[in-house]
Amino acid sequence: MRPQIALFGDSITEQSFRPGGWGAALANNYSRKADVLVRGYGGYNTRWALFLLHHLFPLNSANPPAAVTIFFGANDAAILGRQSERQHVPTDEYKENLRKMVLHLKGCSPTVLVVLITPPPVDEEGRNAYARSLYGEKARELPERTNEVTGLYAKQCIELAKEMGLRSIDLWSKMQETQGWQKKFLSDGLHLTPDGNAVVHQEVTKVFSESWLSPVEMPFDFPHHSQIDGKNPEKAFDQRCLSL
Repeated sequence: MRPQIALFGDSITEQSFRPGGWGAALANNYSRKADVLVRGYGGYNTRWALFLLHHLFPLNSANPPAAVTIFFGANDAAILGRQSERQHVPTDEYKENLRKMVLHLKGCSPTVLVVLITPPPVDEEGRNAYARSLYGEKARELPERTNEVTGLYAKQCIELAKEMGLRSIDLWSKMQETQGWQKKFLSDGLHLTPDGNAVVHQEVTKVFSESWLSPVEMPFDFPHHSQIDGKNPEKAFDQRCLSL
């Protein structure tokens, strides 16, 4: 049975199988080697996501995921008193919610590879422009998210990864290393462009490959067609010769 890689997160994960998406690129990496499962929920914060754990990752599963990316924080970082405040989760609760997710996954499988991903940076002007495109003069005057506040959540995510000995991706910092990141990586000040998706794909692939989940080193689930004898195909499918 193929290993399963689950991508758990908010809309940035939900959209990851769109053309140019990081999840689709990851699935291509692991074609015939592992199944990449998208479990993204647009608009969700970590508080709401906790209600999904037992449904998505049951503790008694006979086939728990081999690896899980946890990619939340963009909605938790919504600012109180502004338009998206119902999504707000305080930084300390955000960190503890991530911890609960990790502990649950480790309860499913002690060997599961958990990778924490910080929220991406926020282009505040990009968010305001997007709001004006939707609501015109009725658009909010203040951004519902700021890059500074989102950075506080990114910090908590990285700190938790260090505390728990997990692999992590500091996307908030990584993207800001590139000049003009606001338009290059973000389509509406928050969600990812194809270039932004490429950054996530590159970083996730790097972490997986540095761990024990390198697609290059993984075997195909069944023999390559070149190994099949046209006259005696059954020989290639002898279970004694397959390493599944």
